[in-house]
Amino acid sequence: MAASFVPVDSTKIRNLSIIAHIDHGKSTLSDRILEITGAVDPRLMRAQYLDSMDIERERGITIKAQNVRVHYHGHIIQLIDTPGHVDFGYEVSRSLAACEGAVLLVDASQGIQAQTLANCYQAIENNLEIVAVLNKIDLPAADPERCKEELERVLGIPGDEILSISAKTGEGVGALLDAVIARIPAPQGDPNAPLRALVFDSNYDQYRGVISSIRVIDGTMRASSKIRMMQAGQNHDIEELGVRTPDMIKVDELGPGEVGYVVAGIKDVGGARSGETITDAVKPAPLPLDGYLDPKPMVFCGIYPIDGDDLGDLRDSLDKLKLNDASITYEPETSHALGFGFRCGFLGLLHMEIVRERLEREFNLDIIATAPSVVYRAYLTDGSELQVDNPTELPESSRIDHIDEPMLDISILTPAEYLGAVMDLCQSRRAEMIKMEYLSTERVELRYRVPRAEVVIDFFDALKSRTKGYASLDYEPSGYITSNLVRVDLLINHEAVDAFSTIVHKDNADLYGRKMAERLKELIPRQMFDVPIQAAVGGRIISRETVKARRKDVLAKCYGGDITRKRKLLEKQKEGKKRMKNLGRVEVPQEAFVAALKLED
Repeated sequence: MAASFVPVDSTKIRNLSIIAHIDHGKSTLSDRILEITGAVDPRLMRAQYLDSMDIERERGITIKAQNVRVHYHGHIIQLIDTPGHVDFGYEVSRSLAACEGAVLLVDASQGIQAQTLANCYQAIENNLEIVAVLNKIDLPAADPERCKEELERVLGIPGDEILSISAKTGEGVGALLDAVIARIPAPQGDPNAPLRALVFDSNYDQYRGVISSIRVIDGTMRASSKIRMMQAGQNHDIEELGVRTPDMIKVDELGPGEVGYVVAGIKDVGGARSGETITDAVKPAPLPLDGYLDPKPMVFCGIYPIDGDDLGDLRDSLDKLKLNDASITYEPETSHALGFGFRCGFLGLLHMEIVRERLEREFNLDIIATAPSVVYRAYLTDGSELQVDNPTELPESSRIDHIDEPMLDISILTPAEYLGAVMDLCQSRRAEMIKMEYLSTERVELRYRVPRAEVVIDFFDALKSRTKGYASLDYEPSGYITSNLVRVDLLINHEAVDAFSTIVHKDNADLYGRKMAERLKELIPRQMFDVPIQAAVGGRIISRETVKARRKDVLAKCYGGDITRKRKLLEKQKEGKKRMKNLGRVEVPQEAFVAALKLED
């Protein structure tokens, strides 16, 4: 669809993001806004209209940022729908940088959550105007007055300015749009200055290349011009310039404050990452916009095909995924137990889970993912430093001077009745309390400093199970500290299985080794010979379990005769089992690798 838009009066533009925790109604509110403003034909309307991926619809979460331009009472409202999960915090920060205001959406039955709080503080730091909204007031469990008091106490937002809506029924959404126009300021920008536009999201189209979502800060972007990516240092010709309404509509130009998309024949999402600054190639701006970061992987794991013949398909699938998500890193690696695969880096656990699920569903692959690990810094006795993201790469203890492990500052919001269970969980994960604050008589905010390795395995699952799903978690990196760490290896039939190796604190090594040996004993099927399962630190065995052999009843045919005849048959069987044990190879089922991810029962 092609059209030529009339130049827009920037005083009539309102740019806003919706900040909300997972499942607080952000996508539903976006749907109601599209309906009320008539942006989508009622016959084509569907739930979670802006969510484009099947996983987003099934899980009810937003993974990719989306934007849409709608018209309301003579104004243009440009809505940027952002991810709510902490793993995608960088994308959220870039989306907020493209706005002048934010709608803080809070579930009236649950109250404010940790990730919402973190994103709201980020919005305040960016000097955004906050419009606070309580959603789901139609629910029987809704308690708007308590939530208003909480917002007033935590964020200092006056209770009489907090709106109440139901995104599901549409109640109060019109009043919210009126408040957005009244409270959120129009964008400021100089149309005559050199062009500077912020890329806040990119996705890959196999026919057109990279489609970048942009917000023009200064200057004017024209469809016929040549542009330059300031961080990537590359020039491109614009092939198409447009806006989403939510259909993609071509325009001739975008002025200061406008949000749209640009297609410039870029074949790699890495060439137009979130935070990139676009300028005019002929008259470039002197300085890029602030805040650009290269996304850094926080969590690593090995991904292997179950069938070794699928290695090529796995490589192709990762290549295609990386076109859409530049934050994935991967490199080939080999495991004695699992064969050839890839060491992959992710922004966090949810990101890892989504990538793994997309590999299985979209590319029809059967894969095994090893236990997630983080990046340690090993300082060796010769003065060199080694970055270790795979436990098998950790050198012998005699060569190591000390090891530093990454830390996180975590924030947990929980109902007061689960306070003891949450504190017990944190203490068991070597966490150090920084602060405890009651947000109301029913809700507590806890702040801890905790090793990242203790969080990436199953901390979130354990937190949810101990609080019946009511607690929420937010985290941010907090540097490195020196710790007494060792590598625990699992030996099956006296052979080390590198996929089970992990780095743990020395005080927890015995417990971890014992739990893993017990778990593997349950999961590894019985063979025709005894299978010893051992946990070892260095050359020292710290735990052992044995999978007992299946035995054939060789005495079944002995219905009489001397005892020596029976003993002779048993001795013969014993010799055969000893020989079989020397030659025996144990197949480890996939469930054992999955079980390695969860030690908390």
